[in-house]
Amino acid sequence: MDNKLQLHGFNNLTKSLSFNIYDICYAKSESGQRRYIEYIDEAYSAKRLTQILTDVNAIIGAEILNIARQDYEPQGASVTMLISEGHDAPAAVTNSESPGPMPEAVVAHLNKSHITVHTYPESHPHAGISTFRADIDVSTCGRISPLKALNYLIHSFESDIVIMDYRVRGFTRDISGQKHYIDHDITSIQNYISDATADRYQMIDVNVYQEKIFHTKMILKDFNLDNYLFETDKDQLVPEERAQVQKQLQREMAEIFYGRNYKLRR
Repeated sequence: MDNKLQLHGFNNLTKSLSFNIYDICYAKSESGQRRYIEYIDEAYSAKRLTQILTDVNAIIGAEILNIARQDYEPQGASVTMLISEGHDAPAAVTNSESPGPMPEAVVAHLNKSHITVHTYPESHPHAGISTFRADIDVSTCGRISPLKALNYLIHSFESDIVIMDYRVRGFTRDISGQKHYIDHDITSIQNYISDATADRYQMIDVNVYQEKIFHTKMILKDFNLDNYLFETDKDQLVPEERAQVQKQLQREMAEIFYGRNYKLRR
């Protein structure tokens, strides 16, 4: 059990988790690309995103104060949710450096803050590659870290690539007047991800401990071409086409993961 820090007033630390999730797909025809974008736009409409964030809100024991949501033309959606600490927040709140619960058995807590999500579906003009990106921000002030919501959110979107940033800002004071710039131990965002999730992804860290900045990238380890084809099957592609499509998809994923234009070696 964590030793509770006796504070002078409210916990004024701000803990912010931002992450981008990516889903990559190949659609053979231009019309197939359009249908993929339409499918993604419907699957992750403002209404659906609101439900996901409402579920997160219920999971973490917060109360919704206000919701703003918007679908965009030709595609994309945004949801912003202002929340506060719930009156019946779970008692077993912990700041331990350990994974939060999975969707089927979740207990967590979030203090006064907000959750936002924005989506960005788009397509390559020539190569048949389409990507869906969702940017999610969870910001809290209070004792609990938003990292406890990671497992649920990663599983909600089933992403090929996840890029996460976590930062603790400001300070809070204890009853003696001493300032505290962080109120929980953390060495890596990876420690908040379940073993079942970690086993599926290759992960790398870039952390600046003295600045309380933590950065983790995740990319799926296994590549099954069938999982990336929209309205087609790999057996419908001739071997040369199949190899070319796989190369294009893996190049797209590498570029997103490493954040630069990247050419696979032959």
